[in-house]
Amino acid sequence: MTTDHRPAGSPNDLGPVPETALWTLYHRAVEARRPDTLLPDPMAVRLVEDIDYPFEQRFGSPAEPSVRLQGQLQALRVRCFDHEVADFLLRHPRGTVVSLGAGLETQFWRVDNGRAQWLAVDLPESAALRERLLPAEPRQRVLACSATDSRWTDEVDPGNGVLVTAQGLLMYLRPGEVRDLIAMCAEHFPGDGMVLDAVPRWFSRLASEGRMRSGGYTVPPMPWGMDASEQQQLRTAHPAVAEVRDVVPPPGRGRLGRLVPYAVRLPVVRAKRPSVVHLRFVAKGRAQGS
Repeated sequence: MTTDHRPAGSPNDLGPVPETALWTLYHRAVEARRPDTLLPDPMAVRLVEDIDYPFEQRFGSPAEPSVRLQGQLQALRVRCFDHEVADFLLRHPRGTVVSLGAGLETQFWRVDNGRAQWLAVDLPESAALRERLLPAEPRQRVLACSATDSRWTDEVDPGNGVLVTAQGLLMYLRPGEVRDLIAMCAEHFPGDGMVLDAVPRWFSRLASEGRMRSGGYTVPPMPWGMDASEQQQLRTAHPAVAEVRDVVPPPGRGRLGRLVPYAVRLPVVRAKRPSVVHLRFVAKGRAQGS
């Protein structure tokens, strides 16, 4: 009989969906190491250097063009979320940022204002890994709980404003779960908001068929996809969803990268691209007139 001495929350023990936290972390670090980076993220670089995990063997070498491209795409997505969180903190400096499916996201160290409260919600194995690798600061908490379980809403004080983020999460839920989660947030946090991202339907289909690969890594199935042209349908999740706003990514690097903010507005691109969306909630009594 052998004994496994690996600590709880070992990165080598993660299931397919929780392991995506390492996939996205790695690509943020790849981008952050560049001298012309779009996303300064020293915490991500430190984590990749410190974690005992075969990042390059699993996800590819930073020298590979596809890995560098993925790093830039991850950076542009993350900057959309960072912008929305930073804007929220300007308006609600003592508000609460709730990160659903937080994984190893290092947003706190990029945009924290020194006064806000932060709650990271994730499945037990991912929460244990986060607590071990990213010890919580005084205004940070980690809750081991499924994002679809309403228990986490009891841990949030809505008094100073709340922004819920779901980055790289909803595509791994079933469509009905996505609607229910949005409705739950709208019900519990009237007057506040939620930022989420979605992959287009073609990407969801290929991932669910096991055809989305990066080096030796296969992206887990993604049951939920939404074309950017379908964003307004999110309003049907709950009467309190008063506004659905497309968050346009900033310019990228290089000639093509600089065209990103303009290209995503083209109908042929808009219908098939990934998207980041900000939902604004209102109180039930104001929903009809919003």
